[in-house]
Amino acid sequence: MVGVCNQCGLPQDLCVCETIAREQQKITVKVEKRKFGKKYTIINGIKKEANIEEIFKKLKSKFACGGTAKSGQIELQGDHKARIKEALVVLGFPSETIEIK
Repeated sequence: MVGVCNQCGLPQDLCVCETIAREQQKITVKVEKRKFGKKYTIINGIKKEANIEEIFKKLKSKFACGGTAKSGQIELQGDHKARIKEALVVLGFPSETIEIK
């Protein structure tokens, strides 16, 4: 038997909570320079409902880099500013909600 989603009340296989959460977010992407001149791509604005750990793992494997995901923020090692918007759109985020600084 399939469980029921606590938020929308639909069966788990028909649940649209994650899709709605992805469409309503305002994502900002910036590059920071840290210790020893290393660059980090910082992605802010992804809410917990959008399954941040799964998104983080997919981005890490796509860009072949290390990083961390904590408190609604994803940090990827390296400067991925040129390709990150395309990768987020493939993961289901609308391009209008992604701002690159």
